[in-house]
Amino acid sequence: MAAAKIKKGDRVVVLSGKDKGKTGTVTLAMPKDGKVVVEGVNIATRHKKPTQANPQGGLEKTEAPMHISKVAHVTADGKPTRVRFETQDGKKVRVAVKTGDKIDG
Repeated sequence: MAAAKIKKGDRVVVLSGKDKGKTGTVTLAMPKDGKVVVEGVNIATRHKKPTQANPQGGLEKTEAPMHISKVAHVTADGKPTRVRFETQDGKKVRVAVKTGDKIDG
């Protein structure tokens, strides 16, 4: 299993699909499935029947998982960048390819 280039809490931009260009924060990363859930992006609508807990029922909008290849890290100026790993002070850290900025801590 390769190291995770995108983790929970990262700011990402969507590269393709109906939400192309939108940015958001990763709320859930699923490395085994190769998917991420991004806040406010890839909204799926589910029809819910009325239940005792929710007597009204109706439409429920939730963020659906999307493939990790559809998102990329965002630089400080809001542009997408790839991620590489470097060893700094004996620690493996993530670095933005475009700017060379350290992503971790």
